[in-house]
Amino acid sequence: MFVLPGLWVLAVVLWELLSPLGTQFIELLAATPAIACAGTGRRQCVLLGGACALLALVPPGASGRAAVSGRIGTCGAVLAVVAASYLISGRTRRLTGELERAREVAITAQTVLLRPLPPRLDGIALASRHVSAGEGALVGGDLYDALGTRYGVRVLMGDVRGHGLPALGTAAALLGSFRDAAHDEARLPDVLRRLERALHRHLYERDQRQPAGAGGDRSDAEEFATVLLLEVRAEGEVVALNCGHPWPHRLSGDPDGDPARGPGPAVLAPGDPLPPLGVFPLPAELSPLPLTRLLPGDVLVLHTDGVEDARDATGAFFPLAGALAEAARGAPPALATLVARVQAALLRHTGGPVADDFALLALRNDRGPGPPAASRPPRALVAGP
Repeated sequence: MFVLPGLWVLAVVLWELLSPLGTQFIELLAATPAIACAGTGRRQCVLLGGACALLALVPPGASGRAAVSGRIGTCGAVLAVVAASYLISGRTRRLTGELERAREVAITAQTVLLRPLPPRLDGIALASRHVSAGEGALVGGDLYDALGTRYGVRVLMGDVRGHGLPALGTAAALLGSFRDAAHDEARLPDVLRRLERALHRHLYERDQRQPAGAGGDRSDAEEFATVLLLEVRAEGEVVALNCGHPWPHRLSGDPDGDPARGPGPAVLAPGDPLPPLGVFPLPAELSPLPLTRLLPGDVLVLHTDGVEDARDATGAFFPLAGALAEAARGAPPALATLVARVQAALLRHTGGPVADDFALLALRNDRGPGPPAASRPPRALVAGP
């Protein structure tokens, strides 16, 4: 981009000298500073381009009073464009700096909301990937988190209605509630009830802040969130509560050692899920479903419906089970590599921007044969489900 103004000056001068028509093209030199301003936005490049244009007026082209007058006019035009471009480039760089600072603040805020997971929690390895369908958004309607608590490793995977920035407030409410309730509540059903209350409270407060008549019907009947809650206990037992969310896949860490577990990915669906949060009240009695027992090396892959609903140009859905099998083929890959391979396969399948947010979260049992040393025993007064 620094060379472009010089190439423009050279092209104009050659055209002026070699044109057989005797046409005056030297006035085109006035565009040189503007080209420099558009190309780099740097003031020194604008000044350099203007200097090149002025120096190009020195070689004689046509002669005569009219030609001299034309060159003087061109010189004045060059100086005027230099001054205008110099002022524009300064303002542009200030606005660009403000935009970059605003982007850094937005990225920081979104990262705090959907914060990166630690690579390991109490002997459970973790890896995640997330893509937002909203332009300029790092997070959206998909949410996940994992926390090491005295009751075990608790994992949340959810998906609120909508995607991109409009769904951000609801996702923030659910994540904030989970991060408190996962440590405070001894029973997993009580964590789910806290999430339900947080969702209704957020929707009510959002409606109260909405100006009268701004949104028409202020009913929350169509607002909901699917939620999958997992609790990985000390011996690898996994229990779950599912409110309308896709069930996870399991990859066996030793398929040859247990033929009943199967060599490929298996969908774990121990029962029918509950309705999504916000559609109906939770039942009075909630019991976590036994999902599986994670042996050392076993992997659970959680995902949102944006993964299975992703389509290619022909309308075919993304084959998640096949992508998991392909990603895990050969030597067991690192957990982050496994998730990255599935994400890459999904983006290849869609062949462009995704139509909906999607999230992937994988966890692997890296514990030894006994309870992990880093885990903390539950308090004596706590009664599990």
